[in-house]
Amino acid sequence: MSALFGLGQTLLLGLDPERAHDLALKTLELGVYPRPSGADDTRLRQTVFGLDVPNPIGMAPGFDKDARAPRQLLDMGFGFVEVGTLTPRAQPGNPRPRVFRAHADRAIVNRLGFNNEGQDAALERLRTKPRGIVGVNLGANRDSADRIADYVKGIAQMGPVASYFTVNISSPNTPGLRDLQAPRKLGELLDKVQEARKGLGDNPPPLLVKLAPDLADADLPEVVGVIRDSGADGIVISNTTLARDGLSDETLIRETGGLSGRPLFDRATRMLARVYRVTEGGLPLIGVGGIDSGETALAKIEAGATLIQLYTGLVFEGPSLLGRIKRSLVAAMDDAKADTLAPLIGRRADEWAERELPGLVV
Repeated sequence: MSALFGLGQTLLLGLDPERAHDLALKTLELGVYPRPSGADDTRLRQTVFGLDVPNPIGMAPGFDKDARAPRQLLDMGFGFVEVGTLTPRAQPGNPRPRVFRAHADRAIVNRLGFNNEGQDAALERLRTKPRGIVGVNLGANRDSADRIADYVKGIAQMGPVASYFTVNISSPNTPGLRDLQAPRKLGELLDKVQEARKGLGDNPPPLLVKLAPDLADADLPEVVGVIRDSGADGIVISNTTLARDGLSDETLIRETGGLSGRPLFDRATRMLARVYRVTEGGLPLIGVGGIDSGETALAKIEAGATLIQLYTGLVFEGPSLLGRIKRSLVAAMDDAKADTLAPLIGRRADEWAERELPGLVV
């Protein structure tokens, strides 16, 4: 079975990236995907944001934009799945071609631009809610006259089916979206989003905020302070980067859009550690960016992540990556004589936070 899926992975990498992505989703919808051979080690389980998470590995948004296969992804062994990014109205995104792979660098550049079928379509699919944790990643329409209102609408619309929300203000592919990370604008956004959450009842879904990895070090304390003061439940670090550090493929260097995959790992992990240090470990963090092995997954947790998310790593490594990560985390707990992941979280945050990185190259 593993050989069969390895062959499938090779075939997908030979196709146009968007065609391969759609084919992978259709395969999941047809029920053709690997399942884990046994239950997860119970030491991988955590309660985070009030949610019982069976293991710390999440499917990052961007893969299942329209909530077509969250149940199947959970069946594959993910501890949680995040669908989206969803905007109030359907939109096609940017013109093609808009996704580019660099095989040697294990990297992807995309400028998709929140292409999705809109919240109504996803809401219908999620009404029969899969067993497990399905988060909803919210964005704003490109042509919206009031982007904050788009996020408020998403909270109200998707509240009945979301295990948690992620407010995505960090995509580089919607012009002006990252301006919402400015402290004053961010505070206004989160105030209105939190007000909308209050309308969902006594136990509304937890709220997370997703930040870009290109924020200046000097801006982090104020931005994180605004998020913490808003009552948000956690922070996702990070989205794709405009930087091109570590990318050797000259073609990709010239393409506009956000870079994900292996070259993003150091930048995103350093920022994760700095946010962990600013929050003094008091706010759960989801580490994203460049995870493609058990070692990189463990490094994210040691830098301060309570949970992690994957996407680009799966493109190049295939679904066997999930099992490899779980085995690495269990081995690390064995070495630490730990009964949970808690003693591993943030234990190398200071080391990661002090790393020097090349300057931003856009």
